[in-house]
Amino acid sequence: MNAHAIETAPSEPRIADDALLTPAQLEARLRAIGAERYHDKHPFHALLHSGRLNRGQVQAWALNRFEYQRCIPLKDAALLARIEDPDLRRIWRQRIVDHDGERAGDGGIARWLHLTDALGLDRDLVESGRGLLPATRFAVQAYIHFVRERSLLEAIASSLTELFAPNIIGQRVAGMLAHYDFVSKPALAYFDSRLHQAPQDAHFALDYVKQHARSREQQDAVCAALRFKCEVLWSMLDALYLAYVGNAPGEDRIDMIPPGAFRPDPEPGA
Repeated sequence: MNAHAIETAPSEPRIADDALLTPAQLEARLRAIGAERYHDKHPFHALLHSGRLNRGQVQAWALNRFEYQRCIPLKDAALLARIEDPDLRRIWRQRIVDHDGERAGDGGIARWLHLTDALGLDRDLVESGRGLLPATRFAVQAYIHFVRERSLLEAIASSLTELFAPNIIGQRVAGMLAHYDFVSKPALAYFDSRLHQAPQDAHFALDYVKQHARSREQQDAVCAALRFKCEVLWSMLDALYLAYVGNAPGEDRIDMIPPGAFRPDPEPGA
């Protein structure tokens, strides 16, 4: 057995351990990983999209997710610094522009701050990171370190979670607008832009990976990179669920919100 072969999940196509995958087979394996492991399957998202969270729990999600949004340009800048091909640099740097914007007040980060503003969160608290869950901070930093330290091919492959983003975005926007009277369509403007940015970015990265993963070892590394990224996103939701949902303060409950982390205001009548 190939020492570098990665055990596949039951839903992934099974191919001989040492066989070179065709580009189509590699894509099928990557899509199977997303179908099984992408965080749209997490119970927290089911609660968020079906209106079963309260305002404080939605605030906690938006605040912690901002740390991920804030660090996307840092991750992409680290990746960009390693690219020697000017054509590839020109393409990849658009990701930084999409999140930072061409000017102050523009871009994905600014639009996410409009969401946290609309949810009633203090902007200084959000931008400072003071209220983050420790697991959020660790997960995001792990992603940045992965992109800095692994091969360029693995770093690019880790972005392939964007293949699966449009579906979750559609569920999120429709569900939140239908179920939460404290959420408006303008507050969710971040997701409108990502509906066309994410597929464009993902298809470019997928084509790159299919073209440049030329050995089975590289193909296995690409699949492992996508699994790692799925685990980063999943672990962030695990932390949110544990702190704000599964162990919410109350009778016969244990308060699992860590010291210093965001603590929602009590719900009326609680």
